[in-house]
Amino acid sequence: MYKFVIWFKNLKFRNKITLTCLVVSLVPIIMLGSFSYLQIRNLLINREKEVLVESLSQAHNSLEHMTTSYFDVMSYIIWDNNLTIALNSNYNNNFEMYLAYKEVIDPLFSTVRSLHNEIEAITVYSNNNINPHGNILRPLSDIEDSNWFNPILDTTVPHFIVSSDKHQLDIVCQLLNSTRQYTNIIKMNINYPETFAPLSTLFDNSYGIIIIDDDGNPVYEYENFSDKEAVYSMSHYQLLSKLNEGSLDKDYVFEVKYLPTSNWTVYLYRPISTVSAAASQITITIFFIIITCILFLLFASYSLSKVIVRPLEELTDNMEQIESGNLSVTVTQESTDEIGILIQRFGYMVNRIKYMIDEVYKSKILQQKYEMKALQAQISPHFFYNSLSLINSKAILAGHEDISHMAQFLSSFYRTTLNKGKNTTLVKDEFKNVTSYIQIQLMMHSYTFDVSYDIDDDILNYTMLNLLLQPLVENAIVHGIDHKESVGRGLLTIIGKQSNNNLVFTITDNGCGITTHVLESILTTKTKGYGIQNVHHRVQLYYGKEYGLSYESKLEKGTIVCLTIPKNISC
Repeated sequence: MYKFVIWFKNLKFRNKITLTCLVVSLVPIIMLGSFSYLQIRNLLINREKEVLVESLSQAHNSLEHMTTSYFDVMSYIIWDNNLTIALNSNYNNNFEMYLAYKEVIDPLFSTVRSLHNEIEAITVYSNNNINPHGNILRPLSDIEDSNWFNPILDTTVPHFIVSSDKHQLDIVCQLLNSTRQYTNIIKMNINYPETFAPLSTLFDNSYGIIIIDDDGNPVYEYENFSDKEAVYSMSHYQLLSKLNEGSLDKDYVFEVKYLPTSNWTVYLYRPISTVSAAASQITITIFFIIITCILFLLFASYSLSKVIVRPLEELTDNMEQIESGNLSVTVTQESTDEIGILIQRFGYMVNRIKYMIDEVYKSKILQQKYEMKALQAQISPHFFYNSLSLINSKAILAGHEDISHMAQFLSSFYRTTLNKGKNTTLVKDEFKNVTSYIQIQLMMHSYTFDVSYDIDDDILNYTMLNLLLQPLVENAIVHGIDHKESVGRGLLTIIGKQSNNNLVFTITDNGCGITTHVLESILTTKTKGYGIQNVHHRVQLYYGKEYGLSYESKLEKGTIVCLTIPKNISC
């Protein structure tokens, strides 16, 4: 959030006005469009639920009618008195059995199958001594190992049996027998695909239907989903659990119906994304309207900001000209609003500044120039250099090399210090100045400390303000090494490198260090380190606020001062 605030503050005023107008205008438009879309989507979802209920009701009625008709057929068979007598009689010969087949069992089953084409076969399983008759009459032992056999013996109510591969649907029921002499089980084999075929055409796509019995076992499953749907990889147990607990309510709509005749429960579900797809055209329309509004608002905001900001931009151009030294003001404003008053006041201010510069500042500068020339006239560098040269010659003739060296160092030091009156110098000349000064200090200190130089040759031909390094070296010696109390010789290190587009000079001493209180204010207030504040201010006035000095120091460890200036090849 903070970065956004900074970014917004740094935007141009015209962009701020445009952005503000867009945001203020777009918020209600987007809210209205979103509200309209959500309302339409909710209406479609509710409508889809109604369609789902209606479709499920139709499927429910169809299945209920189907199961009822199958149960009626089964009831018709088990209540047939002739069939009961035929299956519970004791037969003495094959002819009696043949008559039972021909006159009772075959005619009954053929009649039933002719009236109901979806019944593929009817089989009686009996423990009577009657001989098997193809697939119509089979011994009871054929089904005694079935997992549904024992429950059937305890009731005379028909039951649906679905094979494990869900390819076969059977209705089984025990034949009524008051004597309980024989056990007879009737099984009707129903055409499974034909029975549930209407359930696979409820919708064109993206829906599922599951039918489970009263034990929770699946009777029928149908899915028409892509592999991207959430339910694609779920088992029916996982799906029903998630539907019942409501964890899929955000993604799916579903309805449940119970079939009392067969004790089946039907689940019908569809993804909400299918419903949302129906709103795609409406979404595109709303999106097109919003984009049109955005473009119109962008044009209106830009035009409005241009009218408002143009006088300010002209005023900014005038300020830039004044910053470069041109004090002529060309922007005028006749309006009396806040911007017009600001421009008028700015014109008055510039005229006043021009008057002050012309009448006061220029005259003072001229006076200072005269004073400087007078001061320079009092100094005769040639006389000073000739004197040092004479001292050097006398010292050589007298055999005093130290005096000769001191004269040479002084001559080099002051020659680079005066720099022919120029404010800038080459890095190599600034380095000569510092080297001469250090040699003089070494002689004055009887060479009691060491000096290390590490100057990159590539920076020697760049230019810099003169007399920047000498005050730093002087402070390192006078206020650092001279007050060293720790064991060991003093060490002064001077490093000059380039970093990207900058020149970085580092001066390190292992002297007494600087206290934290002094270190915090060394660049802002006058301290014992003479020249530090002057160097820092000179650098920032000449190169900019991002350049200057930085300090690090630890008591009894030493001090590191870093000078950073930009690269400059003009002298």
